[in-house]
Amino acid sequence: MTPHIRRATAFCALLLAALLVNAARIQIFQAGEFDANPANRRHEIARYGQPRGDILVGGRPVTGSKDTGEPLRYERTYQQGPLYAPVTGFASQVYGTTFLEHAEDGTLSGADPVLSPFPLWKDFTRAGNTGGDVVTTLDAAAQRAAFEGLGDRKGAVAAVEPATGRILALVSTPSYDPAALSGNGPAVARSWRSLIEDPDKPMLNRAVRQTYPPGSTFKVVTAAAALDAGVIKDLDKRTDSPDPYTLPGTTTRLRNEGGRCANASLRKAFEWSCNTVFAKLGVDVGVTDMARTARAFGFNNTGLRIPYSVAPSTFDTTVDRAQLALSSIGQYNTRATPLQMAMVAAAVANGGQLREPYLVERTTTRRGATLSTAGAPPLRQAMSPSTAARMRELMRNVVEHGTGRNAAIRGATVGGKTGTAQHGVDNSGRPYAWFVSWAQDDQDMVPKVAVAVVVEDAAAHRRDLTGGGMAAPIARAVMRAVLTS
Repeated sequence: MTPHIRRATAFCALLLAALLVNAARIQIFQAGEFDANPANRRHEIARYGQPRGDILVGGRPVTGSKDTGEPLRYERTYQQGPLYAPVTGFASQVYGTTFLEHAEDGTLSGADPVLSPFPLWKDFTRAGNTGGDVVTTLDAAAQRAAFEGLGDRKGAVAAVEPATGRILALVSTPSYDPAALSGNGPAVARSWRSLIEDPDKPMLNRAVRQTYPPGSTFKVVTAAAALDAGVIKDLDKRTDSPDPYTLPGTTTRLRNEGGRCANASLRKAFEWSCNTVFAKLGVDVGVTDMARTARAFGFNNTGLRIPYSVAPSTFDTTVDRAQLALSSIGQYNTRATPLQMAMVAAAVANGGQLREPYLVERTTTRRGATLSTAGAPPLRQAMSPSTAARMRELMRNVVEHGTGRNAAIRGATVGGKTGTAQHGVDNSGRPYAWFVSWAQDDQDMVPKVAVAVVVEDAAAHRRDLTGGGMAAPIARAVMRAVLTS
C-alpha cells in the first residue's frame, strides 16, 4: 500500500470517528436540549400522527378523530359537543387540553406506558402506542335531560349516585362546541378569541369550577348540624326564634319572605324556609360544630378531583356571631359548587354516609381490555344515621307539602330543598335559583340519584326566579331520567 493510500485511509477513518463522536454528542449529551427546542416538531407530529382514544358515555364514544392528511394528521372531533363539553373539555393542537381530555391525556394519547406491552420494542421501532379509551360514569339520558332543562338559561346541573359517588350528569350552560378548537388553522384562533371574549363565559364549567352562595339549600347542612349537636331534639317542637331576628351584636333585623316563622318548629321552618329560624340555629350550634358539619359534607376541601380539579366550596370559620347567622342560611362568605350541593343531598339520601364523586369508571385499550378501574372512593360520615333519617323526612315534606312540589314524581319518593340566593351589592343582583334533591323509586331499596340545580337567569323577572319554580322542574326531569333508565 502506497503512503498516499495509507494517509487517505487514516484521514477517512478520522472523519468517520469525528462523525461518530458528533452523533454521540447530539444523540446522548444534547438530546434533552434538542427535544426541548420549540423548533423540534417530532413529538408534536408523533402525538397527532395517530387517532386519539375515545371518551365513552353509556358504552358509546362521544369523541372521535379526523384524518386531515396534514403534518399534524389527526384532529379531535366531538359528537354532541356542547352537551358533553363540561365533561370532555377540548383537545386542541394549539391550545392544549382541558377536563377529561387533560386529566386522562396519557391514556387517550397513548403516552401511558401501561398501553405498551413491549416497551423496548416500541423504543426500537419508535412506533407510537394506540390510544386507550376512557369510560365515564355518565347516564346519557340524565345528561340530556339536564341540558335540555336548562335550555338557553345560564346555570348548571350536577347529579350523583348516592351509594357509590358515580357522577350521572354534569352540565353547564351556555356551552360551546369543543370541535371549534381542535385544529390549528386561522378559524381555530378566531373561535378561541370569540369564546374568551364572550361575556357569558361558555367555557366556564359552572358545575364544578364556579361557586355560588347556596342560599336556603345550605339549610340542609345547618339542620343536620343542629340535630347532630342536640340543639334540636324534636322536629315538631316550637323553637325560640323571633321574627324578625336581630343579628347578634348588631341592630340589623333579619326577616322572612313569607310564612309563619316566629318560633316555628324545625319541620315547619324547613318546609317554609324560614331564614330567622335557621340563622338563630346556626348561632346556637356555634361556629365549631357548624364548621365541623360543613367540612364533613365536603366544604373547605381543596383537594377534590373527579379526576380534574373541583373549585373548593367554602364555609368561613373566622366569622363572628352575626356573620355566622348569615353563613348558616347560605349567605355571607358561604359558597358552593353545584357538585358540592349534590354531594349534600347524596349524603342525606345515603344514610349520612358520603362517597366522594368520580367521573371515570375505567380506562381500557382500544380492544376493550381494562387498564384501570375507579375502585371504591373514600367514604366519610357526614352526619349520624338517625340525623340522616330525620333529614330525609324533612326533605320529603318540602316536596309533598312545601315549596318543592314541582319536583314530585309519581311512583317515587322524592326529597328536596329550594333556595333563592341573594348576591350583589345590597343584594341588588337577580337571585340565583337553587334546588337540591334525591329520588328513590318505590321498587328500589335505596335512592338512586341526588341532584343539584342552579339557574342564574338574567332574563327572568325577579319574582319568578325561585328554586321551586325554575330549578325544581329541571331536577325532576333529571331524576326521572335516572329512575327510568
